[in-house]
Amino acid sequence: MFVDTLAGTPDTAAAIDAMASTLETVAALFLERHEFARQRQAVIMANAELQERELIKLASLSAALAATLRRRGVKDPAASVTAEAGIAVFKVGFERWVGDSGERALADFLRESLDELKVVAAGAS
Repeated sequence: MFVDTLAGTPDTAAAIDAMASTLETVAALFLERHEFARQRQAVIMANAELQERELIKLASLSAALAATLRRRGVKDPAASVTAEAGIAVFKVGFERWVGDSGERALADFLRESLDELKVVAAGAS
């Protein structure tokens, strides 16, 4: 879902904007799934093997996203950095979302995480 969504973003979009759009679109798939996601995350956090598996999945996803960005004409290291940043934004936003009451959408947490990344990258924090 991530890779296909990223591949479908406009070619004129900057890499980070394409990633942000991808995160917004993917977040919509999690509507009404907060409780399931919260329970799944609790199981993963309680099991070292599942944590390792989750990290491997995220690393594979990052590599696939970077390859997609390269196909869109984004050069390295920008493609790899953007993909890794996108995964970091998703991971932090997702963890905050599952730890929340479920009243706010995942997209809200992803936007906040991306905004925080932009602040940190600008040297403002």
